[in-house]
Amino acid sequence: MRAPRLVLATTLFILSVISALLLSSSAVRGTIPSLLSRLSTRFCSSATPASASQATLTSDMTDVKALQEKWRKNLDELPSTPEKIPVFFFGHGSPILETNSNNRGPGFDAVLAWGGPKGPLATFLKDFGPALLKKYQPKGIVVFSAHWETQTERLVTDYGDDNPLLMDYYGFDPEFYQLKFKSKGDSTLAKRVVELYKEAGQRARLTPKTENRGSDGRGFAGPGLDHGVFIPFRKMFGEEFTDIPIVQVSIDSSLSPEKNWALGKAVTKLREENILVLSGGLIIHNLRDFQSFAPQSAKPLHKEFDKAIIDAVSVADATERKKAMVNLTKHPGFRAAHPREDHFVPLYVAAGAGEEGDSKVIADIYGSETVAFGL
Repeated sequence: MRAPRLVLATTLFILSVISALLLSSSAVRGTIPSLLSRLSTRFCSSATPASASQATLTSDMTDVKALQEKWRKNLDELPSTPEKIPVFFFGHGSPILETNSNNRGPGFDAVLAWGGPKGPLATFLKDFGPALLKKYQPKGIVVFSAHWETQTERLVTDYGDDNPLLMDYYGFDPEFYQLKFKSKGDSTLAKRVVELYKEAGQRARLTPKTENRGSDGRGFAGPGLDHGVFIPFRKMFGEEFTDIPIVQVSIDSSLSPEKNWALGKAVTKLREENILVLSGGLIIHNLRDFQSFAPQSAKPLHKEFDKAIIDAVSVADATERKKAMVNLTKHPGFRAAHPREDHFVPLYVAAGAGEEGDSKVIADIYGSETVAFGL
C-alpha cells in the first residue's frame, strides 16, 4: 500500500510547484488543479483498502438479505395457476456458483462474492426452485440454455431415464468435473415439443444419448444437459431430482431476437399442459471484462444497460414491451455487456413463450435478473 501513496505524494508535490509557477497564466489556471484532482482520485481509488470495497458491496444495492426479502415477496405473489404456468427467464450463473476459492487474483474477489455460492444468485436459486414446484406442481420441465445453439433446426433431448451431463467448461479445477445432477428425461414430452415446432412451421427433431451435441471439458464430445442447466438446477432442485422429467431444447444460432422469440412462442401451449418452461442466460455476460459481472466493479455503461432491460421488460403493453425489448440491441451498452449475445437471446425465448399477459421482474439481481412472462 505504501508505493502508490508515495507515488501520489511525489506527483502531487511536483505538480503543486508547477501550479504555483503557472497560476499567472489564465490558460492553465484551471488545468493544473483539475489534473491534480484526477490523479488524486485515480491513485487513491487504486489504493482503497478492502474494507472500503466491502462497504461499496453492501451499499450499492448488493445486500443479499434485502434483495432476498424482495424476491421472496415477488415469488409469494406469483399467481398459483397450474392450468397456465408463467414462463421464466432466469440468470443461470456459471460454475463459480460452486466455489469459494479465487485463483484469478484480487480483481476477481467482487465477481466471486457476487456470483459465487454465498452471493445473491445462488441464494435466489435455492428459493426459486422450491417456489416453482410448490406453486405449479409441473409434470415436466422444458428448458432452454444459452449454451446450446443449433442452426435452422431445433434439437430436443430424448435421454430416457437418465439425463447425462455435458460439462462444457474448460480450465477449471478437477472438482468442477465431478459435480453431480441426477435427473430423467421423457420421450412423450420431447415428442410433444417436436410436434409443436412442426405445427408452427419450424424444423425440429429428437436427439438421443448416442448423438454428441458438444465438447466436454473432460476431453471428449458427448450428449447431455449443459452447465447452463445443471449448474443452476443443482441449486434449485438439489443433486438428485428424478420426480419431474427435464427436456432441453436448443436456441437459434442466428441469435436473432425475432427468431428466438418465435421459437419460444411455438411452445407456449405447454404452459396449458402443466409444463414449466424455463429459459436461462445472463443479462450481463462479457468474458473479456470480468469486472462487468459484479455491480461494485462494473462500469456505468454496464449498469445503464442492466437498468434499460428492467425498464423494457416492465412495459405494461405487450406490443410495446416487445418493441422495447428488441430495441435493447441498439442500446449503447449492449456490446459492452454482450460481445456476443448468446446469453442475452434466451430472454427473447421466454418472452415469446409468455407473450400474452403481464410480465414482472422477480429477482432484481444485477446481471442475473429473473423475469416472469405470461402472468
